Amino acid sequence: MILFELVDYEILRVIWWLLLGVLLTGFALTDGFDMGVGALLPFVAKTDLERRVVINTVGPVWEGNQVWFILGGGAIFAAWPPLYAVSFSGFYLAMFVVLAAFIVRPVAFKYRSKREETRWRSSWDWALFAGGAVPALLFGVAVGNVLLGVPFYFNDMLMPFYEGSFVTKFIGLLRPFALVAGVVSFGMLLMHGAAWLCVKTEGVIAERARRIGTYAGLTAMGAYALAGLWLAYGIDGYAFVGEVVTDGPSNPLYSEVSRSASWLTAYAERPWIAVAPVMGFLGMGLAIRGLNRGGEVSALLFSKLGITGVVSSVGLTMFPFILPSTVDPNSSLTVWDSSSSHMTLFIMLICTVIFMPLILAYTAWVYKVLWGKVTEEEVRANSHSVY
Repeated sequence: MILFELVDYEILRVIWWLLLGVLLTGFALTDGFDMGVGALLPFVAKTDLERRVVINTVGPVWEGNQVWFILGGGAIFAAWPPLYAVSFSGFYLAMFVVLAAFIVRPVAFKYRSKREETRWRSSWDWALFAGGAVPALLFGVAVGNVLLGVPFYFNDMLMPFYEGSFVTKFIGLLRPFALVAGVVSFGMLLMHGAAWLCVKTEGVIAERARRIGTYAGLTAMGAYALAGLWLAYGIDGYAFVGEVVTDGPSNPLYSEVSRSASWLTAYAERPWIAVAPVMGFLGMGLAIRGLNRGGEVSALLFSKLGITGVVSSVGLTMFPFILPSTVDPNSSLTVWDSSSSHMTLFIMLICTVIFMPLILAYTAWVYKVLWGKVTEEEVRANSHSVY
C-alpha cells in the first residue's frame, strides 16, 4: 500500500476543510483584536501618551498574529487551488484594498513615533485606524458574498471566468446582505479589540474601551440575528442533485447542483450544527456582560468564544459548499470536488502535524512573556524604545 492511502481521500478533504476553518478562526481570534485596537485608537485615546499606550498593547504581537493570515492564504493555495484561483481573481480589487491596509499598518507602527510633530503622529494614527477598520469590514463583506454566491463559471477546460469589469467586481461585492455581514465582522472585532484593551490597559482608556466595546458587541449581535433571518427567508441556498461522489477527481463540473430553498435547511439535516450560532450569541452576550461589569480576561475569552461560533456557523451552514456560483450552480466549489490531489493533502497534513504544535507553543510562550498591562509610566520611561 502507498503511504498516502493510509488516509481516505474523503477524510483528508474533510480534515483540510476543518483545518482551513481553524486557520481562519485563528486569524480572527489573534489578528482580530489587533484590527479592533487599530480601529478603536482615535476614540479610546485622546492624548499622544494615551495613544502610545494603546499602540504598545499590540505592538509586540501583531506581526506574529499575521502568521495566521499567511497560513490561511497558503492553505487555500495548496489545498484548494480552484478556490484560490476564483476568489483571488474575482475579489482582486477588494483584496488589494485589504493588502494595502495591511501594508500601511506596519509602516505606521514603525514610523509613527519617529517624529514629535502633532500632524505627523495624527496622520499615522488614522493610518492605523484604516489598517484595522478596512480589513475588519471587508472580510465580513467577503463572507457575505460567499453565502450569496458569486458570478463565476468554469469552461470545459476548467478555466475559471468571473463576470464583470475590474471595477464592477468590487462594486458588485457591496450588496445589502454582504454589508450586513460586514457590520457583524466590524462590530465583533471592535468588541474583541475593546476586550483586549481592558486586559492590557487601565484607567480612562479601559473605561472608554468598555463603553465602545459594549455598543459594538450589541451591534454585532443585532446584525448577526438579522443576517440569520435574512438567510432563512430571503436567500436561496445550494444543494446537490442526485448521488454525490466524495472521493472522486477534483472537477466541479462532474456534479449537478441546484438552488435550494434556504441555507438553513442544513440545521434540519444536521441539528447538532446549531451549537455554532448558539456559541456565537452566547459568547458575544457574555463578553458584553463582562465588559459592563469590569471583567478583563473573562470578557476576552468570551469574545473569542463568540468569534469562534460566528465563523464556525458559516462553514457548518454551507458544508460541503465552499464557494457557490450564481451564474452556473454546477460550477460551485465544494469540499468534494475542489481540493488538491490525495498525495498533496496527505503530505501537507504530515507537515501540519509537525509544525502546527511548534507554532502554537511559540505563540503561547510569547503571550506569556509579554503578559501584563501597558502603563503610561512605562511608555514615558521607555519613550525611545517603544512604539
